[in-house]
Order: sequence, then structure tokens, then C-alpha cells
Amino acid sequence: MNHPRFNVFGRIVEVRREGALWQAYRVGSDGKRTPSGFVIPDFVEEHELAQFLEDLFHESASPHNGDVHRIV
Repeated sequence: MNHPRFNVFGRIVEVRREGALWQAYRVGSDGKRTPSGFVIPDFVEEHELAQFLEDLFHESASPHNGDVHRIV
């Protein structure tokens, strides 16, 4: 099963639905995943994830990494 990955202002985040909850992981350059340390509410739908991540991390934006987009 493919889990959506997002480029969140230069950081790669993988999101998995585990039961009724979302689990988010940071993906390192070596491909290893570590817990991201933030919570995605269970009511957020999959098609809303990119917007949610952009709203949550908008302060990390810069002229060189100014968006959030799905990469997988």
C-alpha cells in the first residue's frame, strides 16, 4: 500500500492512516522514517492533508521552499 508523501516546505513527510488515526512520519534522506511529533486530527480527509500541512507549517515557508505538495 502506498502512503502519501508530501514535500512540506523542504521536509518530506509520510502520512499513514492507522485505524481511525493519522500517523505522520518525517522521512530522512536515507529513507528511514521517524515520528514527526505533530498530530493530524482524525476528521481531516486524505484530500485535505496538503492544505492541513500547509496551514500547520506556513511559518517554515521561504522564497526557496514556498509550498506543500504531494510527491507520492
